[in-house]
Amino acid sequence: MALETSAEKPAPLRQISQLLDGYIARLGAVWVEAEIAQLTRRQGVCFLTLRDLTAKISIDATCSSVILDASPTPITEGARVIVHAKPTFYSPRGSLSLELREIRPQGEGELLAQLERRKQLLAAEGLFDPRLKKPLPLLPRGIGLITGKASAAERDILKNARLRWPDVRFVVRHALMQGANSAADVMDALKELSRDDSVDLIVIARGGGSVEDLLPFSDEGLIRAVFAVAKPVVSAIGHEPDTPLLDLVADLRASTPTDAAKRIVPDVREELAGVASMRERANLAIRSILDRESRGLAEIRSRPVMANPLTVVDMQQGVVHELRDRARRSFGHRLDRSSDEIGHHLARVRALSPLATLERGYAVAQLPDGTVVRSIAQVAPDSEFTVRLADGNVGVRTTTTTEDEHG
Repeated sequence: MALETSAEKPAPLRQISQLLDGYIARLGAVWVEAEIAQLTRRQGVCFLTLRDLTAKISIDATCSSVILDASPTPITEGARVIVHAKPTFYSPRGSLSLELREIRPQGEGELLAQLERRKQLLAAEGLFDPRLKKPLPLLPRGIGLITGKASAAERDILKNARLRWPDVRFVVRHALMQGANSAADVMDALKELSRDDSVDLIVIARGGGSVEDLLPFSDEGLIRAVFAVAKPVVSAIGHEPDTPLLDLVADLRASTPTDAAKRIVPDVREELAGVASMRERANLAIRSILDRESRGLAEIRSRPVMANPLTVVDMQQGVVHELRDRARRSFGHRLDRSSDEIGHHLARVRALSPLATLERGYAVAQLPDGTVVRSIAQVAPDSEFTVRLADGNVGVRTTTTTEDEHG
């Protein structure tokens, strides 16, 4: 029922506010297409301003940070979105806002969301694993280039690469760089170059463009074909902000075609400068070694032993003479001690010798067979025996007498 009012019977403002709140509450949740004009994050809550795509109309909105973060692609200011929202009316201030329950990116945002899902699936299979990246050759014999015919990317790569290394050889294969048949055309050129034994490196290049223009370089078939190639592949698609999936599977990602030319061949001037620097360092090292060895030889030659080699001989000769004299003295002392010991032993032997006893006036009687006569009973009457004195022997003939006869 419509509210009836008049100048004489006006309705209170609070009543109007309550009626608006009731009307809006009955509206329920709606799907709204808009553009995000402003986005502010707070702890757990996000405040947005949604703007109509054509008319100059905007409305405030709020949502949980969880809802915003659940989007497959980042939600930023200027993004086109479709939101599921519940209109709410704040009575104290009389303001209308939307309570967002779901956010879906549209247009380019939706396309980016699809690419993100494809990226996650391919990454889960290991196609982007950095450990599988193949190193680029230092100086490739031949470089395969896949690019658009008469394109700026082709001119940039050929010009800059030849400025860096004039003898570089390119095998160019032209392919569609945009459109529905682009990915298949690039895959055909890739297959042809991968079979060419003179090609050591393959470059896929094109200039910048929109997300839709670069979409063929995120084609799953092309990504798998690049991953299967045995030769290193360089991706030079678009400009620095552009990141098609080809950049992730390639063995090297160049930010631009010009950057690719600088990465695939060395700079001959830098290499010559490096060789000259290394030659100079080698010369300095050799001169340093020669100077060190010359100083060492000079120090050796300045030593006394080198100035007069006989000095060492004289020194050693003196040592030998000294050792000889010491040996002689030691041997003489040993002989003297031994001579004294022999003299002592000789005196002892002489003191015990029978001859010494004989010299003192004693004699030894021996029978003709050499038996020593110790008793008169051993001597028969009128027998002969020998008496040994200190200076010789005396033959004796005696008559044996008894004690009674002597008595």
